[in-house]
Amino acid sequence: MYLNLTQVAESLGVSEKVVEDWMRNESLPHTPDGGRLLFDRAQVAHWAAARGLAAKVGFLAPDSAAFATGWRIEPLLRAGGIWREIPADGVLEALRRVVGSLPGATPAIRQLLAQRLATADGLNFAPIGAGFALPHLRTRLSLGRDSGTVALLLLKDGLKVSEPAPDRVPITRLFFFVAPSPRAHLDLVGRLCRLLLRGPLRELVLRGAADADIFGALAAAEPAGEGGFGEGKAR
Repeated sequence: MYLNLTQVAESLGVSEKVVEDWMRNESLPHTPDGGRLLFDRAQVAHWAAARGLAAKVGFLAPDSAAFATGWRIEPLLRAGGIWREIPADGVLEALRRVVGSLPGATPAIRQLLAQRLATADGLNFAPIGAGFALPHLRTRLSLGRDSGTVALLLLKDGLKVSEPAPDRVPITRLFFFVAPSPRAHLDLVGRLCRLLLRGPLRELVLRGAADADIFGALAAAEPAGEGGFGEGKAR
C-alpha cells in the first residue's frame, strides 16, 4: 500500500514540511511518480520504528493493532448513512448533509464544520486505492464523546481529486468521517484502512451490496461491546 505526503504527515503527527525535511536529511523512503510523491507503507513504518517514532496510528497502524478507543464503526455508519448513486458533482452537497445531521453536535458546530467543508483546502480526500478514499476535514476538533459519524457514498462516476490514488483507479467509494477527537480520528483512519485493504467489507462495498449486508460485515469485523455512539437510521 502506498501513501501520499499528507497521509504520512497525519500518521506521524507532523507537518508536511517536516516530512519533506526527513526525505532530504533522514533518507525517508519515497518514490517520485509523475510529479507527486508516494511512500511505501511498510518502508515508512520500518523507517519510523528505527527512529523511535510512533508510527502505529492512522494510515501506518499495523494490521494486528488493537482498537485504541471503544468506538465502533457500525453505529457510526448507521448514523451517517449509506448514500447511493451520488454524482461526482454532488459529493460536497451530500457531505454537507451528513455534517448537518452530526449526532451530539450543536447547530453552531454543525455550521462551523459545513463552512470548513466549503473552503478550498478544508477537505482531504485521502485515496487509498481500489477506488476507495477516506475524505475527512483537515482541521480536527474535540467534539465530545457522543459526537461523530461515518458515511459511505457510492458514486455514479469517478471523482477527480487533487491527489489521485496510487493505483490510478477512479475513486467511486467514499468513507467520509467526522471523529469526536484527534485520537479517535487516527483510530478511525487505521480501522477503515485495515477493513478496506482486504476482507468481506471491501468486496461488499465494491459491488454495492445491500445496506444490511454492509452493516453485518462491519459488526462481524469489530469487537463485541457497546461503542460511544447511538445508532441512527441509514439512508
